[in-house]
Amino acid sequence: MRLDKFLKVSRLIKRRTVANEACDAGRVTLNGRPARASAQVKPGDVIEIQFGTKTVKVQVLKLQDTTKKEEAAELFQYL
Repeated sequence: MRLDKFLKVSRLIKRRTVANEACDAGRVTLNGRPARASAQVKPGDVIEIQFGTKTVKVQVLKLQDTTKKEEAAELFQYL
């Protein structure tokens, strides 16, 4: 699954276009490396997102194409 789509489906970022822009600006890293929106995500990967002064670090647990709001938190775990 593409990184920008995972960020949207997991509700870490609300919109896919915003996820795309965050990747282009270099604010998203995948396994410690700056990631493009088209990077492939798989379970076990570590994603780090910078929101201004706050940094969110999560580990991917599973992938789904769509999810309900209540189930979105099951796709990742905070580190």
